[in-house]
Amino acid sequence: MVVPVANESEGVSIAAGASLGGRPAAVYMEGSGVYVSSYNLLVIGKRLGVPMLLIVAHYGSMMDKRNSFLYAAPGLHLPANLESLGIPYEVLEDDNRLESKIVGAVQMMHAIKQPVALLFTGEFTV
Repeated sequence: MVVPVANESEGVSIAAGASLGGRPAAVYMEGSGVYVSSYNLLVIGKRLGVPMLLIVAHYGSMMDKRNSFLYAAPGLHLPANLESLGIPYEVLEDDNRLESKIVGAVQMMHAIKQPVALLFTGEFTV
């Protein structure tokens, strides 16, 4: 089920509700959405222990194929932001073993009962 939202923090809250209701949840967002949803990720995701998969378009990384000044600053700081929130992440630059990496991230989010992020850059940003 896809639920459109007004912003990323709302998406995190809705995904948390679905997860607490027994439905595995994922949230798709651009890297700047991690900044927007940081409070919700910390309070709902981390403190309450709610598993959810964050699928993040990592625009502005060094591997971003269409990098621009608009995304460069937030993109360079995205990994540090996730680390400061204590959210495990993996950067994916190509589709090599993509399915197994997604399965691994889902297993991890359930094991630690916390959000986990996959950052898509490189060939995903063409």
